[in-house]
Amino acid sequence: MTTKNKELKMYTFDQIKDEFIGQIGTEKRIRYEQELQLEILGELIRKIRLERNLTQTELGKLIGVQRAQISKLENHTSNVTMETILKVFGALRTKVNFNVELLNSPLNRTS
Repeated sequence: MTTKNKELKMYTFDQIKDEFIGQIGTEKRIRYEQELQLEILGELIRKIRLERNLTQTELGKLIGVQRAQISKLENHTSNVTMETILKVFGALRTKVNFNVELLNSPLNRTS
């Protein structure tokens, strides 16, 4: 009886994303990364809101929106504006920092 040793090939998470979602810079990959960031943002908002002992209704009142909008934001089921994000984090008494990164694009300046 012969047993064949098959080596398992290892893949990095980035290689898997490249293969099944698309290469960095492709429309599908950009959309995936944006959706992932919104999901993380929603989870972060929920976590901080709960730490502050606020209901969705109470947070909504602080920024002037309905509870349903906070629910949608936390569950990343709707588009959200930067203004709303800043209002939410302001109401939660948190500091927000945004990192802007140019990927594979030269920055052209005109004088």
